[in-house]
Amino acid sequence: PRLLSQFFFADERVTRVVAEINGLDAELDPQQYLVLLNQLHLSQAHLLAILERIMEECIPTQRHSRDYLVKFPEELLVDNLGNHMLFAAECLLAGTFLEVEEADGAQLRPQARNLLCSLELVRTLLREQSLSQPGSYPEPVRAVLVQFDRLFAEFELSYVSSLVAVKSPEEIYRQQEIIVLFCETVERALHLGYLTQEMIDGYEPLLMFTIPRLAIISGLLIYPEGPLSLEQSPEQMSRVFSPFYNLLKKIRDLLRVLSAEELCLLERSLCTAE
Repeated sequence: PRLLSQFFFADERVTRVVAEINGLDAELDPQQYLVLLNQLHLSQAHLLAILERIMEECIPTQRHSRDYLVKFPEELLVDNLGNHMLFAAECLLAGTFLEVEEADGAQLRPQARNLLCSLELVRTLLREQSLSQPGSYPEPVRAVLVQFDRLFAEFELSYVSSLVAVKSPEEIYRQQEIIVLFCETVERALHLGYLTQEMIDGYEPLLMFTIPRLAIISGLLIYPEGPLSLEQSPEQMSRVFSPFYNLLKKIRDLLRVLSAEELCLLERSLCTAE
């Protein structure tokens, strides 16, 4: 049950698969090479997962901040992102630029080298520790874990930034404003009886359409200084709404001529229409 013992066997598995790959002629047996490569990715992912648990146990208050992850596109935030970063570092160190431009790859190579060297040091010290005192983490082990965690985070941010346009602080703030708008919209809809708490607790599918529709009305009329403010330029709005700037202006103008009763009738109809 000890994490260091689990790490030892996971590390042995990675070492064994690497040895098999190095002893194989990929041109003579490409199918077996692909099988071994897949085994390597799986074994590395398992090793990194155990290493993550070790860091949470050993250096929980010294972990490098991962706040930058909110800047990443959601499609990149997958469970195997860490393993993908490790594979990317190995490719860069080998001079292979699979996803990035050559100039970006050349700039990233020193970071990749430092990361992989740090990982080798971590593996060496943890193997030794697992064979001597598998229940403790002396200061040298803690130090190399802190360094590896920092290097991994720095490489992850740099590599992903070279692949995609990460969100700016302004865009993140705009998204937070939208979240607040949706929350206030739901609170108002509950107060007016447009929605019920049972619908929300039961994840009523209709809410996927109802809440955004009501939020547009709230953003244009009830909270006009919020994220749907049309006093700002399209470039200043969130990318969620900026393509519909002119349409939103037309909707706002139509809403302004409605009476309170007509607005209530409209909102109620938006809660039932498909």
